[in-house]
Amino acid sequence: MESTGGPYLNTAAVTAPVGIARLLQMTFGCTTFSLVAHRGGFSAAYGTFCMFVWTFCFAITVFIIACEFTHLHSCLSISWGNFTAAFAMLATLMSVTAAVIYPLYFVQLGCYPIGCEVRDFRIAASVFAGLLFVAYATEVFLTRAKPGQVTSYMATVSGLLKIVQAFVACIIFGALVNDSQYGKYVATQWCVAVYSFCFVVTVVVVAFSVTGKTALLWFPFERSVVIYTFGAVLLYLSAAVIWPVFCFDSKYGSPQRPGLCAKGKCPWDSQLVIAIFTYVNLLLYVVDLAYSQRIRFVSHL
Repeated sequence: MESTGGPYLNTAAVTAPVGIARLLQMTFGCTTFSLVAHRGGFSAAYGTFCMFVWTFCFAITVFIIACEFTHLHSCLSISWGNFTAAFAMLATLMSVTAAVIYPLYFVQLGCYPIGCEVRDFRIAASVFAGLLFVAYATEVFLTRAKPGQVTSYMATVSGLLKIVQAFVACIIFGALVNDSQYGKYVATQWCVAVYSFCFVVTVVVVAFSVTGKTALLWFPFERSVVIYTFGAVLLYLSAAVIWPVFCFDSKYGSPQRPGLCAKGKCPWDSQLVIAIFTYVNLLLYVVDLAYSQRIRFVSHL
């Protein structure tokens, strides 16, 4: 806490560029889910996911602003810099996903059959959802580590990429459970093991960074992260070769989408999504490995 006689409130938490970005996040987030809840409406898993994203991000943003404004974050046993950087990146990914999903499934140009008022509310909610994404992306841009800067790990490119890698893995898992038929071959089961292992280790790395417990480990954390990232590149490289072969080669699967496959319930579609995001994550791990060679960070910021 601050010493006696010092300022009790940190006005920079709301007047600095990062603070202004967070105030905009709070405003845009509240406006978005209020418009949807009032008249825009939502339904099914897609709408529920969007509402969860907006309310969750709003709640955590309010918590961050309140803690920094009152200096209460100094009482928490976590690495505040790592926590805020990780959340900003996660919120950016979640908000851009919701900003794409909501208008895609709920916005239409015509008034029939939902009515013009509901349509207008949904369009307005979509606009503010886009602004919310911009506000979170702005915070990531403002707080990211500059070249040669000693900072918290999650603010570095490597740390931010860890959040993206975990998010992409969640997309892969979603496609896996959507009737992807991954249990058909031992080789595709190996790919699932690769996705699961890398996801778990990545989450553990983020968790240790956010909690600020890396100094308690009996091995050098930063060196271990680099070694793990190199291993993840090799593992994802194997999955990037094996998965397409056993899903799209005519000997094991289907090179083309079956004509009788129902939209939204076709294993081939899920397999294609998994293949695409496998290559996305492979690229992310390669970039992560390249950046992790030259970063310098501390865990307690």
